[in-house]
Amino acid sequence: MDTATTEGGGPLLSPALLRLLHLVSPSLPVGAFTYSQALEWAVEAGWVADAAATEHWLMGELNATLAHLDLPVAARMMAAVAADDRDGLAQWTHLLLAARETSELRAEEGQRGRAMADLLRAWDLPGSADWRDLLAPSQTAGFAFAAVRWQIPVAEALGGLAFAWAENLVLAAVKLVPLGQSDGQRVLMRIAGQIPAAVDLARGLGDDDIGASSPALAIASACHERQYTRLFRS
Repeated sequence: MDTATTEGGGPLLSPALLRLLHLVSPSLPVGAFTYSQALEWAVEAGWVADAAATEHWLMGELNATLAHLDLPVAARMMAAVAADDRDGLAQWTHLLLAARETSELRAEEGQRGRAMADLLRAWDLPGSADWRDLLAPSQTAGFAFAAVRWQIPVAEALGGLAFAWAENLVLAAVKLVPLGQSDGQRVLMRIAGQIPAAVDLARGLGDDDIGASSPALAIASACHERQYTRLFRS
């Protein structure tokens, strides 16, 4: 059996849950901690100066970008992997990259994608070598591939993807704003509370409804590319 059981024989813990925790761990060696997704410039410009502003910035991105782009695309990537539809996975990867509004954000997607693809091969995940060229352009594609291979349900996978995004950026804000650890955890808790609604919204979108534009993020990212002193790669 794939599920651990109690002494009475009932289910105790799903291996898929443990795999999801592994997949969204901030210690995953894909370089996530080196990116702030333009938060660094938003702090420099004074747009984000405290915990409330951090929460406002991240909530806006969760609702405007993740819920309408990253999460529905990830769901479709999972469906393509499950169906062994390589053309479908490539199509959704191209759409996601096209929606990244600056060269810096596109570069981040590719850099993290290559690291994720290499990690999947290091894990000897079935098919990871054959699919590597399709997975390398986007970390989201690699995440979707692993989620399918580990039989992680779609809703849980999308929730984990959103939480990993939020946790990484809250950790960046703790360094940049700076925030105290307690303030950062309070912000993360409130954002996490909105993730189920974002996942529900994402799963209800039709193909033609997928897409997002975040002018503030695009401006901040473009300015970050030329920021004189910076700690983060995006």
